[in-house]
Amino acid sequence: MRARRLLRRRTLHAIAAVLVTLSALVLSELVSVNVPAPASDRPAHHGRSGFRNLDPEYAYSIASRITQVVGRPPARPRGRPLQLVTNDGSALRGPLDAPQITWIGHSTFLVQLDGVNMLTDPIWSDRTSPVSFAGPRRLVPPGIRFDDLPPIHAVLISHDHYDHLDLPTVRRLAREHHPTFFVPLGLRTWFETLGIRTAVELDWWQSAPLGALTVTAVPAQHSSGRSLLLADQNERLWASWVVLGRDRRLFFAGDTGYHAGLAEIGRRLGPFDVATLPIGGYSDYRHHHPNHLSPEETVQAFEDLNARMLVPMHWGTFELNREPFREPPDRLMAEALRHGLEEHVAQLSPGQTIRW
Repeated sequence: MRARRLLRRRTLHAIAAVLVTLSALVLSELVSVNVPAPASDRPAHHGRSGFRNLDPEYAYSIASRITQVVGRPPARPRGRPLQLVTNDGSALRGPLDAPQITWIGHSTFLVQLDGVNMLTDPIWSDRTSPVSFAGPRRLVPPGIRFDDLPPIHAVLISHDHYDHLDLPTVRRLAREHHPTFFVPLGLRTWFETLGIRTAVELDWWQSAPLGALTVTAVPAQHSSGRSLLLADQNERLWASWVVLGRDRRLFFAGDTGYHAGLAEIGRRLGPFDVATLPIGGYSDYRHHHPNHLSPEETVQAFEDLNARMLVPMHWGTFELNREPFREPPDRLMAEALRHGLEEHVAQLSPGQTIRW
């Protein structure tokens, strides 16, 4: 009898783990619903309830994405994981004579510019999931230990999916560093429920000062939602970010599919010294992924933005992406060579720092 109860309990735990993993996959990169068009006196990306993408052909329904996740074949062997560059943070904590950027992993960077230390979409957790015991695992450790970070003054959040808005990391940053969080519309309330009162909420094309810097939210093509409830979908905006310094300009894509607005960002706020752009998570679509960039689209986005250096991200870190580890950067470099841009690509290893 006891053995039967133990077997039943283990079975229920296994089923729960599968459901959590599926939910985390859906919520981290897949969820989207159609949002009705706005009233004529509101911005085009504002729906009657929530927010929407501007491409009239954008389609990324919950049903189709769940079908793809459940029905897709097992991932191919991914090869050797990314190798860390040893970085104890000591060179990042003293006075700097030039702007620096360090890849922590996935979409997390440490950006150091004009005396400001800034993190993008920070995640130090082992899973991109609402729970710690199930969900897509981290395959490569963070490039810098959290304890080795310099004082963090600001954090950029692109949207609310679990691989970009990580609750344990946000709480620890607020507790130990007290940064200002720059977030898209609708996310300030989420932070306030945690007792964090330092979230600055911006709509697309709105700006806010940060020391000697200016931070601007700009359009992205993506979605939002942290539960499977329809009422939660696209209620919070998603965004890319532009950081303007005294003599440097940074573009942080966050998470986005290819869209025409990238060229407008380049015209209005470029040219950029660095553009951090995603190159992974495209394998569910043979051609154009609505919410993610293929390596070839990344090169096109780089040209649209009128940027000098391309730093790839959103690859090789979590189980979310199914491509072999070498495929995204290899395809990126092949496309960059085709465009004569190979010398403008800075492919970093986790923990690696470069000046810009």
